[in-house]
Amino acid sequence: MPHATPLISIIVVGLTLAFLLGALAQRLRLSPLIGYLLAGVLAGPYTPGYVGDQALANELAEIGVILLMFGVGLHFSLKDLWAVRAIAIPGALGQMAVATILGMLLAYLMGWSVGAGLVFGVALSVASTVVLLRALQERRLVSTERGRIAVGWLIVEDIAMVFALVLIPAVVPLLDGSYQRNAAFGFGSTQIIGTVALTIAKVLAFVAMMMVVGRRLIPWLLHYIAHTGSRELFRLGVLAIALGFAFGSAQLFGVSFALGAFFAGMILSESELSQRATEETLPLRDAFAVLFFVSVGMLFDPSIIVRDFWPVLATVAIIVVGKSLAALAIVRAFGHPMSTALTISASLAQIGEFSFILAGLGVALGVLLPDARDLILAGALISILLNPLIFIGLDHAKPWLDRLEGRDDTAQPREPEPAKIEPTKLEDHIILIGHGRVGHRIGNALRDAGLPLFVMDESEEVVNELKEQGIEALAANAVTSLAAANPVKARCLLVAIHENFEAGQIVEQARAIAPNLVILARGHSEAEKIHLESCGATSVVLGAEEISGAMLRSYWTIVPPE
Repeated sequence: MPHATPLISIIVVGLTLAFLLGALAQRLRLSPLIGYLLAGVLAGPYTPGYVGDQALANELAEIGVILLMFGVGLHFSLKDLWAVRAIAIPGALGQMAVATILGMLLAYLMGWSVGAGLVFGVALSVASTVVLLRALQERRLVSTERGRIAVGWLIVEDIAMVFALVLIPAVVPLLDGSYQRNAAFGFGSTQIIGTVALTIAKVLAFVAMMMVVGRRLIPWLLHYIAHTGSRELFRLGVLAIALGFAFGSAQLFGVSFALGAFFAGMILSESELSQRATEETLPLRDAFAVLFFVSVGMLFDPSIIVRDFWPVLATVAIIVVGKSLAALAIVRAFGHPMSTALTISASLAQIGEFSFILAGLGVALGVLLPDARDLILAGALISILLNPLIFIGLDHAKPWLDRLEGRDDTAQPREPEPAKIEPTKLEDHIILIGHGRVGHRIGNALRDAGLPLFVMDESEEVVNELKEQGIEALAANAVTSLAAANPVKARCLLVAIHENFEAGQIVEQARAIAPNLVILARGHSEAEKIHLESCGATSVVLGAEEISGAMLRSYWTIVPPE
């Protein structure tokens, strides 16, 4: 049996290079995405050395997109999506129209046909799911108003691209007058109306099935698996739901994998097991999302920057400047503040997976030349590289935005900035990190004892409930926001989160800030206990010890010793 196969090779080489270059980028205070993309360039056919299988890389990346959209659906309710329909639908369609026209204009200047210009323009009009969501998640914006608008905008773009992928093979030959040359694709001029009607019917049937059948089947299935008591089966069930519904929706209704996974996650979000489902899919989601960026980098031919410098520059300008200005103008026209408009326009200032699919279709139809596809890929890679820098620029522009919106009496009230965290004024208090199954019990006991308590949890819903009970709480990641808990003047720090890696970082930071602080942490094995103690934990309580101690106390209560 051979020890190296294309599948194993692309996974090993891709993840290893992504890790090394991502760590280097992090060390240089750059986004790890840059390292992931450069890893793909090194693994691609345009640089010396190892050349990965591009087809396999694309398929692995598609799994990442499915899991990512499933995770977003777990945090995005139908009510939230419906709430932003007034701006997401006209905004997405209007911005796509502007970008398509700009792309067609550039194609006209380069002497391309109308059909080629249409495919090129549409490819530049749709943002990358992975890049947009990663940018919002890094800034904790997914659950904010601007985050909901951006994700709703993205969903509308995905639906529009489903129609585009079906209709373009029919429309482009008619525009080019090349119907006979493309007759092998099975489209005639009289079939366009029928194709549009069939596509609309399929999408509506998909939505109806998910709302009627999926809404009952998915939560019931997950609850049934949870009652088996097997964590392995639960994790497998969550993955089967995400991947199975995505694949089934694509096969039966012709919608994208991402859209099917999003609806599956959105329906599952109504279940009380949604948080656990999110935790179980997170490791695989991150790994396959990295492979998506590697696959993008593999397609890029760096020589095109020198060979076609001005066309590349114009393409990037359409993506980064043209699309952004269109989105900015639309959001402002709907009365939203400048901060919301800039966040959404920055999120959309890149292109990704749908653009690659459409470029491949254009080449297959004989409408686009390989050089046009390379322009789209160059625009995608450069815009993805620039996207983190655009958000950094927005962060630096925040004081200016504060002054601008303070003078703007016509815009809607500005949404509070989630990134701005005021430290607590509590002293001699207990800091509790994590309010899940274990943290919930600890918090209740401390509250009943009348002790001053400060809770940090990433769930805004949990934090809002605590605040209603009169407990001071903060929705934030303690790794990056521990100082807000005022550990210097705290009595004790209790780390009750499940993730050992993050727990170690929190303990290490707390010990550096407050050398004499009492730190108690939760572990699951002797190895984790040793790790947390090496990071500075005063004491580590293992899950096995916790359960065995509770059982023995219950036993002695029921059967007192003689």
